[in-house]
Amino acid sequence: MLSNVLAIRRSANHAPILRRRSIQKIMTLISLLFTNPVLFAILAVLLLYSVIAHETAHGFMAHLFGDDTAKMQGRLTFNPVSHLDIVGTLMLFLVGFGWAKPVPVDYRNLRHARLGLLSVSMAGCAVNILIAMSALFLLRFNAVNANPMLSTMLYVLFKINVILGAFNLLPIPPLDGSRIVASLLPEKAQRILSRIEPYGLLLLIFLLFTGLMNPLISFMQHLIYNIINIVFNLFR
Repeated sequence: MLSNVLAIRRSANHAPILRRRSIQKIMTLISLLFTNPVLFAILAVLLLYSVIAHETAHGFMAHLFGDDTAKMQGRLTFNPVSHLDIVGTLMLFLVGFGWAKPVPVDYRNLRHARLGLLSVSMAGCAVNILIAMSALFLLRFNAVNANPMLSTMLYVLFKINVILGAFNLLPIPPLDGSRIVASLLPEKAQRILSRIEPYGLLLLIFLLFTGLMNPLISFMQHLIYNIINIVFNLFR
């Protein structure tokens, strides 16, 4: 199922070590500020705008379904100042994974409540998958692979967005996956799930630091790889 994705990853003409090191350096981004400021700036921008694109997509979809909360608060923009979260930005630079301020959505304003909830919840991950697909598509061209810096940047952009999409698809409150599940559940089950949400962040931290989340993220990553592979096969 992953043959196309893997074939593209193997097709680069430069050494795969460069790519592996780039991915590893995402996780120690702050160290690059002193050792390789140019790479630091590139990775920081890729990470930052991948997160911003995710959040902005929620706001745009909510707007399409009738909720203008994000628009009225000036969040339908790619200006990073409007989206930066202090803790999330620090985490971005310290560990290579962070977050932006969640885009405000008043779900009571959404037309077609269930479809609206499902669409808004899926929008962020869908954009991350589209960005990953776009990066992977460009990596199919020899002219791109002939440039080690460009191809490495695109590969890193691909990995960043797959990871962001996979993480947010987890059905754990307050992640998008939990709202996707909620949109498919009867109202009584939705209420039960909503009671878990106040403890969701603590649960996420526990799962992250114990490593129990790794298999879940890995499963979601493979799900995204399969989706990308299916789409690429359709447009051969």
